[in-house]
Amino acid sequence: MPKPSSTTPGVRHANLKMLAQHLGLSPSTVSFVLNNTPGRSIPESTRARVKAAAEKFNYQPSMIARTLQGKRMQTVGILLPELGEGYHSQVLSGVGDLLMRENYFYFTVHHRHRKDLIDAYPNLLRSRGVDGILAIDSHLDEPPPLPTVTVAGHTTLPGVSNVLLDEQHAARLSLQHLRDLGHHKIALMHGQPFSSDADTRWFASLKAARELGIEIHEELMIYLSKDSQSPEISYPGIRKLIKSGHPFTAVLCFNDVAAMGTIRALHEAGLRVPDDVSVLGFDDIQSAAYQVPSLTTIRQPLQKMGSAAAQLLLKKLAGEPIPEFILVAPELVVRESTAPARRVAAKKTSSRRSGAKA
Repeated sequence: MPKPSSTTPGVRHANLKMLAQHLGLSPSTVSFVLNNTPGRSIPESTRARVKAAAEKFNYQPSMIARTLQGKRMQTVGILLPELGEGYHSQVLSGVGDLLMRENYFYFTVHHRHRKDLIDAYPNLLRSRGVDGILAIDSHLDEPPPLPTVTVAGHTTLPGVSNVLLDEQHAARLSLQHLRDLGHHKIALMHGQPFSSDADTRWFASLKAARELGIEIHEELMIYLSKDSQSPEISYPGIRKLIKSGHPFTAVLCFNDVAAMGTIRALHEAGLRVPDDVSVLGFDDIQSAAYQVPSLTTIRQPLQKMGSAAAQLLLKKLAGEPIPEFILVAPELVVRESTAPARRVAAKKTSSRRSGAKA
């Protein structure tokens, strides 16, 4: 048998048959050892010889052969709206760290909330041999054809487990904080309709406001619609609210990115944060602590949520029973963007930036 080596040009890697011939063992015995097949009585000395030879000759198992034999590919498909900074990247980081520790490979596809892609991707990933699917902030209308776990799915589907933030507790934490600071005229922000968190977070905020005795003002409701993940999503709505003249002293934002756009719009109108208006975000993305002012926000343990979802999926693939959902607790992080209410924001306007875009 030629001695294949990863350092020898022109010599191919060893396959299972070549490795077995070199060791004087049957291909099935070598396969049992390399795949850690349970219930096989193989001496430890033989196992050590097989593993040493596989490492020496840089043996790589054939993924196509594994698929034909009905074996798992140790591969997961991940669906998420976009690849970039913020919520999705931090959840993905938690997923990736766990999968790497468990020796799993993963494909990542982004769909920008396009229903046609969300519907098509599960079958495309299955055709590429993935064992299961992990969907982040992706609205699924029906269960995918593979074992699936979602993060912030907010839909009940047969056989699909979900990792969720306790949105009701989050809403109460944020509004309680603002009320304790003396804010009663609070602008509420609804997320984009394609976001899986939008309706759940909105109704949780309305319920918490009623329970805390905070009056809800329809004229202070802001509805995000722009298909973007940049601070521009909240900028037009805040500018419109300021121009309306309706008084407000605080803004409860849909997420941290929207809070950044809110602060910019307030600044351009001559309103100071938090002296004139308090701004409260959601998520606690990595840049939240480095804004000026730094953001008071509701922290989602995003990496922990990603890791928990990945762990659930691997248990599901192993045939272990897993819960239908896991509810994760939020945390209020108080920084510089909130302060006691001092004045009615809409009464202080400035023309020094009258040329700013509406």
